Amino acid sequence: MLTRRVLFGIAGAALVAPGTTLTAQAKRAGSRRPVRLRFPRPTGPFPVGTTELHLVQAGRPDPYRPERTRELMVSVWYPASRAAPAAPYLPPLTAALYAEGAAIALQQPADTVDWAGARAHAGLAAPISRSWGKRPVVIFSPGFGVPRGLGSIMVTELASRGYVVVTVDHTYEVAGVEFPGGRLEVQTLPTGSYAKLARDARVADVRFVLDSLQQFAQGNNPDAGGRQLPNGLGDILDLQRIGAYGHSAGGITAADVMDVDHRVKAGIDLDGTLGYGYTDADPAPVVRHGLDRPFLLMGAGNTASGGGPQTHLTEKSWGRFWDNSTGWKRDLNVPLGGHYTFIDHQALIPWFGRFFPVPPTLIANTIGSVDPERIHRSLNAYLPGFFDQHLRGIPQRLWQGESPRHPDVRFIA
Repeated sequence: MLTRRVLFGIAGAALVAPGTTLTAQAKRAGSRRPVRLRFPRPTGPFPVGTTELHLVQAGRPDPYRPERTRELMVSVWYPASRAAPAAPYLPPLTAALYAEGAAIALQQPADTVDWAGARAHAGLAAPISRSWGKRPVVIFSPGFGVPRGLGSIMVTELASRGYVVVTVDHTYEVAGVEFPGGRLEVQTLPTGSYAKLARDARVADVRFVLDSLQQFAQGNNPDAGGRQLPNGLGDILDLQRIGAYGHSAGGITAADVMDVDHRVKAGIDLDGTLGYGYTDADPAPVVRHGLDRPFLLMGAGNTASGGGPQTHLTEKSWGRFWDNSTGWKRDLNVPLGGHYTFIDHQALIPWFGRFFPVPPTLIANTIGSVDPERIHRSLNAYLPGFFDQHLRGIPQRLWQGESPRHPDVRFIA
């Protein structure tokens, strides 16, 4: 097995060649006080609570390390009745590992940013809000190699609007996953091609998470260590209204899971190329089949591969998937955005730019030139609006066409 860490994101980590050292200017920056992370506050009516689960899938060998049983770490984010002490943005060992890759991409010392001290807009084990009864559930899968915490801005937004959101780390694919007891499992990939293995592993992971949520809703504690969970959390899960979304490889996962599991009623792919690991002659199953349930494609003008805008008119796998899908569908594009516009990089990188020079190539290859605050407001409209319409049955005028309120978003179809 080959261990290879993807830390700051695929594009970011690739900006500095192996062996590159920090500049003298960057070294001097280490004497400054570490930059504290700041995130946009969620806009919904509820405070947000969060807890984590350690899930062990008995009888399933790990696809990356077959001598081990498959185990996952997931976080559950939910509407709370009141605030509680803020949860860490990243677990401590994950934060330390992530700081290494971020330092290379940002060309700064590892202690320039206070990753370990960062806090999410969510209270750790905050009491559950029961005011709206059972809540729709949304599964979030991150991009390849990216920790689940790097999607926290949208996750907390959805939870503040009344959703229960479950975020998944795909063990041995992500840069590092921190398990109870201070155990860190780092990325471990096989030699040769592993694209199909990763896709299959992700689908099995998400389906196992759904099975675990069913056990949770039936009154059983799915945590492998039996740790105490917020009282009543399982009771508010509405497993008849499940959605899925993800960024990059996570967007592919949302589509792949919907192809094989009808428990998921609606999904979103944020700039994930559906042909990954397959060819035009042998397309991915979800590309061949399409979907009969609502699905949103949302691409960037500057994809991870640098190949220009990703839409169903320009990217073959998206186009074939679009043609074969019979359910409700939309294709949106952010022409000035980058591959990482759809996760926390879009807020973090401009924030860093207030304190030290961020390499222009990093900006170009991650978030592009889209206005950060404006696109944040747009994502807060389109993603929750999609789930409001298709999981809650609340029609949204957003889908009628382009809006002057969201000038950075283009309607492809």
